[in-house]
This record gives sequence, structure tokens and C-alpha cells, in this order.
Amino acid sequence: MDDTETKQRIEETVRRILQESDMDEVTESKIRKQASEQLGLNLSQPHFKAFVKQVVGAFLQEKLQEQEENDEKEDEEEQGVSKGKEYDDEGDLIICKLSEKRRVTIQDFRGKTLVSIREYYKKDGKDLPTSKGISLTEEQWSAFKKNLPAIEKAISKMESR
Repeated sequence: MDDTETKQRIEETVRRILQESDMDEVTESKIRKQASEQLGLNLSQPHFKAFVKQVVGAFLQEKLQEQEENDEKEDEEEQGVSKGKEYDDEGDLIICKLSEKRRVTIQDFRGKTLVSIREYYKKDGKDLPTSKGISLTEEQWSAFKKNLPAIEKAISKMESR
């Protein structure tokens, strides 16, 4: 299928149908059938079928990304993360303040990105980090994040004793 105009018409129609559809009810087959009727084309032919599948896949990926971005924004708002980026006196990005003296920051240390959970103290009007805390590499943070459900489950068990 080399006809760019036909591809464009198919994509516009499929995307419009997807926008108007209940994503819990719709299937790729139903979308293809509805688009076939609207366009007067048989989209069940292999080359059209593959193209419709590609358009549906791209649409779903975009929606998933939008949802993830919205979820992140909601999470940030719930956790009190400021909309504008806030940096500490050391120049590290403050992700959140756990308490008056504890915070989570992202820092660059010798070319490595670290997630730092640390206690701070005031000196000469500045908040400075103490040695009390932990800094995790990206790999360590990923391992920690992956195990959060197990940690939360263990906490729940401990609290129910």
C-alpha cells in the first residue's frame, strides 16, 4: 500500500473511532470493521489489516504515555513536590521533604546520578546534608523500587500483629 492519501484517511478515521470508543469494550476487529464501513474500503486485507494494527498500537501507546504522565503529576501533587524545580544549597534537586530535617534529592556525584535520602542540619542559614542517610545508584534505586510491593506487604504484616 503506497497510497499516502489512503493511509492518511485510514489513520484519521481509525484514530477518530478510537477517540470516540469505550476502550474497555472496543477491539481491533471492531475498529477495523467500523473504519471499513466509513471509508468504503475492505480493511481486512492483509496490508490494510497490518496498517490498522499499527495505528491502533501507536494510539494505545500514546494513551498509555499520557496516563503515566498524568499519574506522575498526580503523585507529585499528592507528595507535595513543587511544580517548579527546587534545589538545595548544595545544588541537588529536591524531590520531596520527608520531614523538616529529612529529604529525598537527586544529585550528580562524579558523573553518576544518585538518589539520596538524607538528614540535613542548618548552619549559617543554609541546609546542609549530614552523614546520616543513604545514596543509591540508579541500579540500586531500580532494585529498591522493584521490591516496594514486598516491603509494603511486610509492613502490613508487621502492623497487623
